[in-house]
Amino acid sequence: MAALVAPGLRVFAQESGAVSLLEVARGLAGLDYVAPSGVLPPPFAGLNYDSYRGIRPIAGRAAMLPQGEAFAVDLLPPGLYFPDPVTVERQVDGVWTDLPLTPDLFDFSPRYFDDIPEASPGAGFSGMRLRHPLNDPDVMDEVAVFQGASYFRAIGQAMVYGLSARAVAIGTGGSAPEEFPRFTHMRLHEGEAGRIRMEAVIDSPSLSGYFSMVLTPGMDTVMDVSVTLFPRVRIETIGVAPLTSMYLKGPMRGAASDDFRPRVHDSDVLCIANGAGELLWRPIGNPAAVETSAFADENPRAFGLFQTARTYEDFEDTEARYEDRPSAVISPSRSWGRGAVMLVEIPTDTEFLDNIVAFWRPEDALEAGGEYRFDYRIDWTLAEPDTDMPVRVLQSRSGREHEYPGTRRYVIDFAGSSEGMVPDLSLSGDGAMPEMLSGLALFDLPDGRGQRATFLLTPGDATRALEVRLVLRDAEGVALSPVWLHRWTRKRDGRE
Repeated sequence: MAALVAPGLRVFAQESGAVSLLEVARGLAGLDYVAPSGVLPPPFAGLNYDSYRGIRPIAGRAAMLPQGEAFAVDLLPPGLYFPDPVTVERQVDGVWTDLPLTPDLFDFSPRYFDDIPEASPGAGFSGMRLRHPLNDPDVMDEVAVFQGASYFRAIGQAMVYGLSARAVAIGTGGSAPEEFPRFTHMRLHEGEAGRIRMEAVIDSPSLSGYFSMVLTPGMDTVMDVSVTLFPRVRIETIGVAPLTSMYLKGPMRGAASDDFRPRVHDSDVLCIANGAGELLWRPIGNPAAVETSAFADENPRAFGLFQTARTYEDFEDTEARYEDRPSAVISPSRSWGRGAVMLVEIPTDTEFLDNIVAFWRPEDALEAGGEYRFDYRIDWTLAEPDTDMPVRVLQSRSGREHEYPGTRRYVIDFAGSSEGMVPDLSLSGDGAMPEMLSGLALFDLPDGRGQRATFLLTPGDATRALEVRLVLRDAEGVALSPVWLHRWTRKRDGRE
């Protein structure tokens, strides 16, 4: 590392001589974890939501910094939920530079701030925002944000931010407190040929890691990701390629929130293209208690959290634009072996907290001293789930069947005609009995709108979760539709 050559600017060696972040992460695994202090100096200390939003990176200092061909970067201030410093190293004209954080890089709203100090010792950037002309060649739109623990999110054309991804998760949905590994050092390469590369070091009490990503913005924004993990301890509850989203209410349980909107969610379906050739279609819920589902698999082809409602009328929200929020699809680039796609659903009464997590969990625990690499692609997209099946799911609904107390009616609409289709419905779980299901029917909707499968579920005194499975087959038993799945749980008031 060279000496300081300009005020506030550190210059590093060319990449050929720069230290490898992979080697940094590998070396960290042999050292005791050192937690950040979590203490911030003025003017970044003690902020609330509004005052943190009153800090703006200044263009040319910490914002709109050119980053090679067709890219720019904003360096983000610390504060509020983001106290931990992140080193952001940038490649500019082939030279690696690191800009230390000082208050004069930002504009502070006088409504919340006065007497801004010249220095903030111990403070560092909290992450970065990437820009690219997504929708207009003359406008540098936001395309991705990396901020908070190892969280990041991205958008493509005509999208607004919604769900997030993480580099890794530990203990999500378990009985012990969740651990949040964080990015400690980011290295941003110069953009070229319509793409840009970012590397990062990951650290936490249980592991260190290395994250490498190549981002290609466009109609769909694509990330090619490689994560290498170095456990300090044995980890049984690892989450690989985690996606984090929000689901408050929708047609499956509309009474979860009493407001004017028919839906409030960033995602509404988990789709899994499993190694057995099936497409699993699992509507997301807002349960009464934390629910964790495991979909055992070997070498999954893809899984993702999808936003399937795509019109303004689906949400009736003029500000949030939920219909324009992306889906995110994880596609392994190499075989992942045996394990399970995990879905964690957490109760919520607000749309401002993420309560849905989906990730891959290998069958075998990660052992201390080992090295584990996972390569995959993330597609941030408005498209529907890819399927080569003749029939696709259009929507899922449920509601109380007032004629039969304690019974719910389920309605699943599929594309196409019901001619030659046979619905295959089953129920599993502790205490599940065939007579809990009744009234199964399949018929065409008017005006060519597709076909509808409907049935009744009467759980009786069942207290544990029940799993419903529905698939449309032909007369020979061949599956023609995705496998529709639903987990029934009792509502918060104990009623059905």
